[in-house]
Amino acid sequence: MPGDRTPIEQLRLTSRKQATYVDSVESTRIAAVAADISNPRAGLRAVSSLRVLADTLELKQVEAALRAGLSWQEVADALGVSRQAAHKKHAKRVDASIPLPRRNT
Repeated sequence: MPGDRTPIEQLRLTSRKQATYVDSVESTRIAAVAADISNPRAGLRAVSSLRVLADTLELKQVEAALRAGLSWQEVADALGVSRQAAHKKHAKRVDASIPLPRRNT
């Protein structure tokens, strides 16, 4: 039954766009499963779920930064990656209504 799914199974079944919010209790439960090495299968599924959550949250923060007028370099600095890496990962994924900053040449 759908109500019998574990939080990890439900997160994996939910699309990335729909999985924009997972409450802190649920995230904590998933993190606890990911950290528990006694059940590697469940742990790996939990790690995968956390990766989806982290990617979703990262995109939302990048979108917020771009809306706030930050440059790709500033976004990259905050993420600890190069400007090129930040742009490559996110430029085609951000909300189309957000005006993307252009590099000054």
